[in-house]
Amino acid sequence: MKSPRLLVSALLFISLSASAQKLPDWAIGPFVRPPGVNPVIAPDSTTRFYDPLRQEPVDWESNDTFNPAAAVKDNRVYVMYRAEDRSGIGIGHRTSRIGLAESSNGTSMKRLGKPVLFPDNDEQREFEWTGGCEDPRVAVTEDGTYLMLYTQWNKKVPRLAAATSKDLKHWKKHGPVFQDAYNGRFHNIASKSASVLTTLKNGRLQIVPHNGKYWMYWGENHVYAATSDNLVDWVPVVDEQGKLKELASPRKGYFDSHLTECGPPAILTDKGIVLLYNGKNRSGADSDTSYTANSYCAGQMLFSATDPSRLITRLDKPFMVPVESFEKSGQYPAGTVFIEGLVYFQHKYLLYYGCADSRVAVAVYDPAGK
Repeated sequence: MKSPRLLVSALLFISLSASAQKLPDWAIGPFVRPPGVNPVIAPDSTTRFYDPLRQEPVDWESNDTFNPAAAVKDNRVYVMYRAEDRSGIGIGHRTSRIGLAESSNGTSMKRLGKPVLFPDNDEQREFEWTGGCEDPRVAVTEDGTYLMLYTQWNKKVPRLAAATSKDLKHWKKHGPVFQDAYNGRFHNIASKSASVLTTLKNGRLQIVPHNGKYWMYWGENHVYAATSDNLVDWVPVVDEQGKLKELASPRKGYFDSHLTECGPPAILTDKGIVLLYNGKNRSGADSDTSYTANSYCAGQMLFSATDPSRLITRLDKPFMVPVESFEKSGQYPAGTVFIEGLVYFQHKYLLYYGCADSRVAVAVYDPAGK
């Protein structure tokens, strides 16, 4: 009879193999969790940061570290992760700040020890205090300017905001991205989760315009879009009635039956535009019973390269599901693999994701080994 440890290992292998489905030729992957390295970032109760608004030291990353962005600079991977302190109880009730870690191999992380983006006594205070700065996505322009699209949370309305940097450590906040569009009509709606359009060029993923304008997908309940001339002021795409145009929506009976939330920067390929996203499963009659109720799994959509608003197809099954213990325990025990950071590094794609709203992990796709 097999030992319990061997049996658990065998079951985990079967589960991981089942989740590594054969993908269509347009999709990116398969992504594999490298053995023995995850989670790559976990809470740290020893670091302190002098908070300019509370005017006291805070243990800014002691409760949870999750939902990461990623970028490459000087042949190193940088991960910008959401960190929560212990100022409240439950998701959304604490203060979030964005931390920074760097790595020469993509898995061994050296953390800066202090946040690089946080609520401050600045012009963004009304949008960021006391909830903070959440869930960043980061991409880089051809000239080396890094764009962060993140959620400002004042515990009233979540708003998409932009910040830019040249070194990933010092960021200039530009404020809510929809503040001026349509005379501010979309400034006070809930907005989050923005995936700017990129392409693989000269060995790195970089921001690319479409028909002279920058393009991003965004949204939590549905997938929407917006365009920009400068990457910081964005105009939502609307339909004939002037309402936000829904490009993709949850599907009854599928893993994304509750939410279709945009993930890391979208990628223009020779097959079209691939958007990796986070699908949340419902509980009850409309759910996909193959997956845990309320769990977050990772999906992919394909949009037209000539008309980025036109959805061509999407995966019916997720390409990543929560299987590891740290992906199913923490703030979100229903299970979460929440993808936000994607880089091309040393000829491989590294996908960074949040685990149960508590930790950060990485999965790897090697195109040469497909």
